[in-house]
Amino acid sequence: MIVGQAPPSEARAAWVRALSRIAPIATGNAPALPMHVNLVARRFGSRRALLSREGSLTYADLTERAGRYGNWAREQGLAPGDKICLMMPNHPDYVAIWLGISGIGAVVALLNTNLSGDALAYAVDVAGARHIIVDARLEETLTSILHRLPPGLSIWTYGSGKRWPRIDREIEYMSATRASGSPSPSLADHALLIYTSGTTGLPKAAHVSHRRVMEWSAWFAGMLDVKPDDRVYNCLPMYHSIGGVVAIGAMLVDGASVLIRDRFSATQFWDDVADGGCTLFQYIGEICRYLTESPEHPRESAHRLRLCYGNGLRDDVWRAFQDRFRVPRILEFYASTEGNVSLYNCEGRRGAIGRIPPFLAHRFPVTLIRSDPETGEPMRGADGFCQRCAPDEPGEALGRINGPGGEHGRPFEGYTDPDASRRKILRDVFTKDDFWFRTGDLMRRDTAGFFYFIDRLGDTFRWKGENVSTEEVARTLRACTGVADAVVYGVEVVGNEGRVGMAAIVPDERLDLDALYCMAQMRLPDYAQPLFLRLCPAIATTGTHKPIKATLQQEGFDPRLSNDPLYVRDRGGSRYRRIDSALHGQIISGAFRI
Repeated sequence: MIVGQAPPSEARAAWVRALSRIAPIATGNAPALPMHVNLVARRFGSRRALLSREGSLTYADLTERAGRYGNWAREQGLAPGDKICLMMPNHPDYVAIWLGISGIGAVVALLNTNLSGDALAYAVDVAGARHIIVDARLEETLTSILHRLPPGLSIWTYGSGKRWPRIDREIEYMSATRASGSPSPSLADHALLIYTSGTTGLPKAAHVSHRRVMEWSAWFAGMLDVKPDDRVYNCLPMYHSIGGVVAIGAMLVDGASVLIRDRFSATQFWDDVADGGCTLFQYIGEICRYLTESPEHPRESAHRLRLCYGNGLRDDVWRAFQDRFRVPRILEFYASTEGNVSLYNCEGRRGAIGRIPPFLAHRFPVTLIRSDPETGEPMRGADGFCQRCAPDEPGEALGRINGPGGEHGRPFEGYTDPDASRRKILRDVFTKDDFWFRTGDLMRRDTAGFFYFIDRLGDTFRWKGENVSTEEVARTLRACTGVADAVVYGVEVVGNEGRVGMAAIVPDERLDLDALYCMAQMRLPDYAQPLFLRLCPAIATTGTHKPIKATLQQEGFDPRLSNDPLYVRDRGGSRYRRIDSALHGQIISGAFRI
């Protein structure tokens, strides 16, 4: 057996634990997470639940603050189903806010703190919120789009702001006790809106029910075999389902604790983990790569980590990370906020994103279908049905959706946009009127049943742990003076996880690259700003006027493959530099930091 792999008995035990943990949820005999945490607090009131540099909350503190936020929400007239936006960095009170407000039946929309301009205004608008809670450090970002926000929207600041009332002071006047007779949300009620780029367009707000919150929390608690003395290190953004729900909920359901950091720091990571007594770490592959490429740290193996879990860990990084830092076990998994497809690599097979044991195939109906490599659309046979992939043949992953009788499928709760929800559902796949969720991800499955991620279909690529919508970036670039047309795509750079943003631009005589650099910096999050540019006379399209990106992606930023001028973003000089053969060599060797 390969070092780091789990024996079959251990892998099976993880599945059994997870299944047993969600059994009460499946039958509806479980409370929503806010109520469950109250029960946990009765046993572990003085135990620390959430720790950070800004302060810590015991379980008693957490339930008290959540109660105050819930009563504050009632005082504002928020009723079950009403929406409120939350825009703040990682913080213990972040958890208290959404637990408290969702605990009265209202829905909390978790805004990406990197958003600004058009994308932020759109995210607020699609939420249909009556209130926004914004961290004082992000007041200026919200102020810049005030004229575009819906009328009558109430804004509250967390921390010492300049414009709006402070919610952290307002709640001090609220009781921490739940009002007598107040109804508790059911598992079927919506708890959160979590934004995901999906495969096209601006961020989509995905519905997340209390059932899913509890399923995620209990499932991972079982998979990880969480005990009250466990502590997870969480430096992932809490506006995402992984950092904000899974990492938190999996600990809170069993009285364990979460060490919260605002963001990842390679230089502080091992001190944090060692000093914090962390036994678990939730990663994205890019974080593991950063750590393996960092200089040796005196405490990099002086830790208590027993298991690291996450997604996007490349095979070569996996090996280096586990061996160098002496990590006993790694649990790689695949999931998406809105999707009904989940895969878990309990065996520790390096490079694989998961496997469904034969005894659970009926519970997790996942399949791969052939798709057109140019359009990404499913390929159908003469009978009109889709074609399953053979072993090791790449195809789009689908997950069956519950039929009218609830048979052989898993739910898809959809987005706030009904049209976007419909586009994610594929019907008449293998039989008449069956329904399957489209992941938009290309995978292959080997003869042993292990799945391997290949790429994303559609108009999204992943960089720095974030999904980047190419159309959103292209739309921003087209608004710049001198850009007649633009398409955006992801390209691979040796030694980097995911794909890097590159834009092919059709310029006119007014194009100023320095102005383009500044505009992208102002209007786009750092991870979405194109690192490479290609100036071309025209962009080839299909017969239906869709841009053909395949050739552009293949040629990438190599000056030997194109006569078009190529540029790379130079952070140090705040500009784009022309790529020649020498600079190209520096980029692919890692000498030029992107």
